[in-house]
Amino acid sequence: MNKAIHTEKAPAALGPYSQAIVAGDFLYVSGQIGINPETGEMAEGIHEQTKQVLENIQAILQEAGTDLAKAVKFCIYLQSMQNFATVNEIYGGYLQEPYPARSTMEVGKLPKDALVEMDVIIHLKA
Repeated sequence: MNKAIHTEKAPAALGPYSQAIVAGDFLYVSGQIGINPETGEMAEGIHEQTKQVLENIQAILQEAGTDLAKAVKFCIYLQSMQNFATVNEIYGGYLQEPYPARSTMEVGKLPKDALVEMDVIIHLKA
């Protein structure tokens, strides 16, 4: 049986989905954008949005009793690949080796005109 994860320390879902779902030995975290959960406002600029996205993900993982060390797959969606180097540098500061597998892609548009969105899969038994 799947179990939904929810925390007030990350933005509420913008639609009919959960912040994260535990399914078997895996936690699937829905795409997170740079909304500050305390203010409901989008962070300014790619640097601050990227940090807020990762802080939101960490809050969800903490609620689920895990952390980024157990990440096995990240997907990063960028409004522009011109932001790749900035996002990559900030992202790298939140992770440690062995790094998870990752996909990064430029997309046409993100919710709320975000500059970056990320989702992650965690192996809970790792």
